[in-house]
Amino acid sequence: MNLSTTIPSSDKKTRAPLPWGGWGVRSVALAYLAVMLIIPLLVILRDGTREGLAELWRQVTLPAAWHALQLTLWTAAVMTVINTIMGTLTAFVMVRYDFPGKRILNGIIDLPLAIPTLVTGVMLVILFGPQEALGAWLKEQFDFSILFAPPAIILALLFLTFPFVVRSVQPVLLELDRTQEHAAATLGAGGWTIFRRIIIPPLTLPIVTGALLSFARAIGEFGSIVIVAGNIPLVSQTAAVYVFGEVESENRLGASAMSIVMVAIAFSLMMFADYLRKRSRVGSSKELT
Repeated sequence: MNLSTTIPSSDKKTRAPLPWGGWGVRSVALAYLAVMLIIPLLVILRDGTREGLAELWRQVTLPAAWHALQLTLWTAAVMTVINTIMGTLTAFVMVRYDFPGKRILNGIIDLPLAIPTLVTGVMLVILFGPQEALGAWLKEQFDFSILFAPPAIILALLFLTFPFVVRSVQPVLLELDRTQEHAAATLGAGGWTIFRRIIIPPLTLPIVTGALLSFARAIGEFGSIVIVAGNIPLVSQTAAVYVFGEVESENRLGASAMSIVMVAIAFSLMMFADYLRKRSRVGSSKELT
């Protein structure tokens, strides 16, 4: 009996997938990735190292450049510590408590990701400007100026990166089994003990991931900082603003060198955050099994 006569032609067609279909999809995706990400990164890497690594290092360690990089790193670090604590507490409140306006507040948390960063700078200028009530009061009472100084940078970064920790911690909190918490409460454990010993341990990796994402995002912030801190070398000039200044000064090598350092730091942090996310998922799957 001829088997080919017993199999409908439609079945034969479904059993013969087109081999170029998967390759076509992958080729388009990889080509887009190369054009939009890889090629620009390679171009700036080539431009920054065209006179050798020694010259790249010299450009980065110039007084203005080195101060800008240090200012960027320590302000981002201060912001990360504050947002890690407050973001974790906010996520806990949003998950565990009900209150009027909760849904609206939950939407507002993501607002910094949607609005232009220039708007953030304008809001801070209106709030803390020397001619405004709050800014003038701080200057008169404490001789403390926020604008055109590191505090303005930290405030701008706090606003812009707040969602990262909240959205990293919130999904994990939603999935936590509260059986252990109830058992600990039955045995007499207080609220702080339950929070510290039962809730925080499974949140450690998400918290660190959110903190790393916040720090990486802060390194490249430009729009809000150039408004609230200005472009004052050796005072309030961050690395991103320094790159802008070097481009305006037609020092392309200096701009590329600083850009390479910023990209390297951000890329390292993103890779580590991705590793932590994968580790967190593996740990969750093991617990389920």
